[in-house]
Amino acid sequence: MRPSLRLSLITRCSALVGTLLVLGILIALGLDRLLPGRLVLVVALSLACVVPLAVITMRAQIRPILSLFRALEGTVTSYKDGDFSFSLHWPQNDELADLVAAHNALGNVLREQRLALVQRELLLDTMVQNTPVAMLLVDDAAGSPGAIVYANLSARQMLGQGRKLEGQRLSEILGQASPALVDALARGGDGLFSAGEGEEEEVYHLARRSFSLNGRKHELLLLRQLTHELRRQEVQTWKKVIRVISHELNNSLAPLTSLAHSGAELVRRGQTERLPQILETIEERTRHLESFILGYARFAKLPSPRIEQCQWPAFVERLASQVALTVAGALPQESARFDPAQMEQALLNLLKNAHESGSPAGDVALQVRQAHGTLRIEVMDRGQGMNDAVLTNALVPFYSTKRSGTGLGLALAREIAEAHGGRITLGNRDGGGLTVTMILPV
Repeated sequence: MRPSLRLSLITRCSALVGTLLVLGILIALGLDRLLPGRLVLVVALSLACVVPLAVITMRAQIRPILSLFRALEGTVTSYKDGDFSFSLHWPQNDELADLVAAHNALGNVLREQRLALVQRELLLDTMVQNTPVAMLLVDDAAGSPGAIVYANLSARQMLGQGRKLEGQRLSEILGQASPALVDALARGGDGLFSAGEGEEEEVYHLARRSFSLNGRKHELLLLRQLTHELRRQEVQTWKKVIRVISHELNNSLAPLTSLAHSGAELVRRGQTERLPQILETIEERTRHLESFILGYARFAKLPSPRIEQCQWPAFVERLASQVALTVAGALPQESARFDPAQMEQALLNLLKNAHESGSPAGDVALQVRQAHGTLRIEVMDRGQGMNDAVLTNALVPFYSTKRSGTGLGLALAREIAEAHGGRITLGNRDGGGLTVTMILPV
């Protein structure tokens, strides 16, 4: 209680007690005149009159204050429950009126803040529910590992056929999901993966973030469909490659035309001493153009794989003789079935990219393992990794972030993997670097 309020109550009670004492004295004097010489009886009669009156009067004075205190207690309890619609009224203009006014002002502030918070939550929920990105919030605490605590509409449509997912286990949902999604989640980190085959193939980007919410560990999973964006990007890339081929042909054919004209002119004049140099230059430019065209033709006309039985130790030894690598873990004892020439070309491209990523040569590693009826060939590095934009376009033919790159390395590896009935996924590693995973059927 504030000192001013306590002083006000003491002042009121003191004034009341003083008034009652004066009244008691007056009653005693009146009785003394009526009953002279009987002082004890006079005092008793005076007290019998004054005390009940004092009690009644004090109760009448304190009752409104007690009612106000009870009302204050009730409104504070309502505030704790999130109800800020109550206000108080005190008719007197004193310190208690200041307390009631301050209490009502606090209620107004809390009510306005609550309304603004509700509006922001409504706006945020509308945005999250209508975003095309599937969002899953999973409780990873020890008491309920893998429990889904939030899923937006896109997540429900993608993983639950529109049904509510909250309260279910993530493992139960994944039991009915695409194996590619299960592999992407098991791999950890962010990355791309493909689901479906042929014309129905869909490309997704998986992002995951861990954080603590109310002292419990949670993980946020974001699934974004990139198929339409990739197809638009492919159209732009094909336009780019047509410009590149046209530019390269013009750059090669124009000098060849000029050199052929110069050679014919020298023959006509009988000055043949420079003719070998001209023919050598023509041959060099022709070979460059042939190499350039063959590089694109090799990608466009990839032959069907010739499946053979291959032993991993000999195959990896042949790879190591061409590019530096470290073998992570033990190689499978079982032989594998694939086209050794095509698989060697695909892995050489991936290992070359790993070395060009800025990774130390000793951190470029190859890991081969079998799991769940699939063969997983992983090329790992400790380079700069890829941002979301590069991850989105890395597998698109002719897309390259290198100044002199053709954009065919990853695309060719993807074509080879798909020709073997498999696929390629990309993902950034924890601690930096990239993992390119080729998943093939055993």
